Amino acid sequence: MLLSCESLEKSYGVKPLFTDLSLGLCDGDHVGLIGPNGSGKSTLLKILAGIEEPDRGTRSVRRQLRIGYVPQEPSFIDGHSVEEALAQVLLDEGLDPHEQGGRMAKALSLGGFVRDDQVVSTLSGGWKKRLAIARSLMLEPDVLLLDEPTNHLDVEGILWLEGVLKAEPHAFIVISHDRRFLESIASRVWELNRSYPTGVFQANGRYSEFLEQRDAALQAQADYQASLANRVRREVEWLRRGPKARTTKAKARIDSAGRLIDELSEMESRQAKGPAGIDFTASGRRSKQLVVAQGVGKSLGEKPIVSDFDLLMGPGERIGLLGPNGSGKTTVLKLLAGTLEPDRGTITRADRLRVVTFEQHRDSLDPQATLRRALAPAGGEAVVYQERSVHLVSWAKRFLFKPEQLDLPVSRLSGGEQARLLIARLMLQPADLLILDEPTNDLDIPTLDVLEDSLLEFAGALVLVTHDRWLLDRVSTRLLALDGTGRAEWFADYAQWEAAQERTATADRRAQNATERATSGGRSKRKGLSYKEQREWDQIEAKIQEAEATVAARQAAANDPSIASSPADLQERYATLHAAQAEVERLYARWAELDQKRAPEVGSTQA
Repeated sequence: MLLSCESLEKSYGVKPLFTDLSLGLCDGDHVGLIGPNGSGKSTLLKILAGIEEPDRGTRSVRRQLRIGYVPQEPSFIDGHSVEEALAQVLLDEGLDPHEQGGRMAKALSLGGFVRDDQVVSTLSGGWKKRLAIARSLMLEPDVLLLDEPTNHLDVEGILWLEGVLKAEPHAFIVISHDRRFLESIASRVWELNRSYPTGVFQANGRYSEFLEQRDAALQAQADYQASLANRVRREVEWLRRGPKARTTKAKARIDSAGRLIDELSEMESRQAKGPAGIDFTASGRRSKQLVVAQGVGKSLGEKPIVSDFDLLMGPGERIGLLGPNGSGKTTVLKLLAGTLEPDRGTITRADRLRVVTFEQHRDSLDPQATLRRALAPAGGEAVVYQERSVHLVSWAKRFLFKPEQLDLPVSRLSGGEQARLLIARLMLQPADLLILDEPTNDLDIPTLDVLEDSLLEFAGALVLVTHDRWLLDRVSTRLLALDGTGRAEWFADYAQWEAAQERTATADRRAQNATERATSGGRSKRKGLSYKEQREWDQIEAKIQEAEATVAARQAAANDPSIASSPADLQERYATLHAAQAEVERLYARWAELDQKRAPEVGSTQA
């Protein structure tokens, strides 16, 4: 066991986050940590990292274990360049940066940084997150703890992080609400939730397998609770008949009835509050042409956003917008909404088109206003939803707000609470066209599931920008991809876009290799393989075959029915399986690296 905790308890004020929580992390574990907002995920990660102390319980760490921790919002020293930020980490660990140039070069390469002299404060949020991850991995931790690492990353950045974590042979725990990301990188999932008897539900396998196991466990729990409720009802009826506790048997039954009632009460008190009640209202407009764009062109300064862009959009169509940060997605949303005019071409909207917009930066929220006034800007103690009057307290509860929060200023709300507040306001406005710019930021997975269902049922038109690829793929009827140079391309689904990205990357690599061979007269500027690397190359295919055979054997061992009822044996065998899979991935990565170095030699010989 690398890292474990026993009987942890932690509260903030009178609110308990978790009680009697026990968890363990083994070699090779790749854990996705999920749970509703406020369940204590970030606090648990800080306790495991040794940054925060629990109120009760113990944390155990294997001797000389190196732990890397990346918080949600990483901090850097003002004025430091990328190189200086990496050097500072080495200095803090008592290492000389001049003697550790290889580590720094590897971290720069891993993060994809072209300039090591760029000041960190000028980096975007996504590149700061890359730097924080790269500097943590530079210290070669045995365990990596990541708190919401996909925040601020665009799709390209998330794919980069997936590649980094898939190649990571060591154990890690990642907090994330990105379901596709979890599906890709996690081999175990922990859900922190007080509705479970132990405070956490653990499952081996990918996120999709976790969903299946959790559904089965919750159904079994519901069946048991229903059976328990029936037993309690019979015992209560017996107690009401006034039995005399004169015999040992009668007294034992009274005591047993009391224990059953207490157990049922405890189960009911653990029940999680339901997810937010999200349901957008369509206007019911019948027009088949809500927005028509013809030959639209738009630039910001010298940078083209779209060029000769055409679009025909009607009710029921849901367009997902893809593109790297800075490619102009928000600009396209403003063009479609009519808050920004194109430089060329025309955009025609249906007469009296009703557009409802969720803005990424939540500028429409007054931080000084109370939650009460933000939910009902017109005043009063009720809102009108789908032509019905709903009391403000009931409306607030629908979005998981407590009555005592109504007089809090908006600035005191968490990011997830502000997102739910904005959705609550939008739901009061019937829409022909719904424009959502990053609505999933800060939302937990239960709320994301409800949002997804609501968008699928929305009868109007929808344009969606989100880094949540699971939501994007499920909701969108087609995807529009921007590349940041003015080109906009349509795709049927996310898989088609991803395949196109891979083809483009392959073509770019081939073109670069061809250019290098041409400019060097058929001879590569690279030296090719050294003697030692050539020996490694000659042996690597055999090593890959051997490693794949090991994976097959360990997979069979993990699937052995005789250990299915032994969590300890399962955990041990899955740990060895994951270690073997990581070794295969490492060998393939090394094979690709050596193959790239020898490619110019091969090309030169063939020429």
